[in-house]
Amino acid sequence: MEIVSMEQELKSNAYPGRGIVIGKTGDGKKAVTAYFIMGRSENSRNRVFVEDGEGIRTQAFDPAKLTDPSLIIYAPVRVLGNKTIVTNGDQTDTIYEGMDRQLTFEQSLRSREFEPDGPNYTPRISGILHIENGRYNYAMSILKSNNGDPNSCCRFTYAYENPANGEGRFIHTYMHDGNPLPSFEGEPKRVEIAGDIDSFTALLWESLNEENKVSLFVRYIDIETGAYETRIVNKNQ
Repeated sequence: MEIVSMEQELKSNAYPGRGIVIGKTGDGKKAVTAYFIMGRSENSRNRVFVEDGEGIRTQAFDPAKLTDPSLIIYAPVRVLGNKTIVTNGDQTDTIYEGMDRQLTFEQSLRSREFEPDGPNYTPRISGILHIENGRYNYAMSILKSNNGDPNSCCRFTYAYENPANGEGRFIHTYMHDGNPLPSFEGEPKRVEIAGDIDSFTALLWESLNEENKVSLFVRYIDIETGAYETRIVNKNQ
């Protein structure tokens, strides 16, 4: 698979929806993850990311304008020991609770499927980073409808052991804007991971569509120590 530029991937797509990036810095010392949200409706755009313990959660920027919290208020990032969970919905909690009971990442998601927001049936995308004894691997998952059929759920899991330096994988909910919105297709895209946390955060935020972008989370985790740095950018200030 050809490696592609995150900047070009984002600039060429006005509405990828929600997206997860996981990978490793060029020097091989840091695990990298990023999660962004976009919105077309006032309800979706009325959000910010806030820190919540070792993770983050979404909350309404203006509570008075919040109409339906069911699919937009959740914890996208939670930490369970040496595992960092990143998702686009409340399946973060499903994975956390399942893995806390010794289920695997894939087993934990068996009880979930795509979002009940027909006709889009937004895919549930999830990722997990595992760092232990100086070793790092990660996995990604997508649960999506079978070409818009709400009676059929397609489940895909992709695992990356000893990932290469300076690259990662990118998965997002929608191929592009549309009505209904077409679900992501294929395996996660192989993308470049370049620079330190501040330059990578700036690249992602500046490349997202200005009208539709809402919030961005980026975390760099030291593979030897587990120490991490986090950046959060919110359009609503």
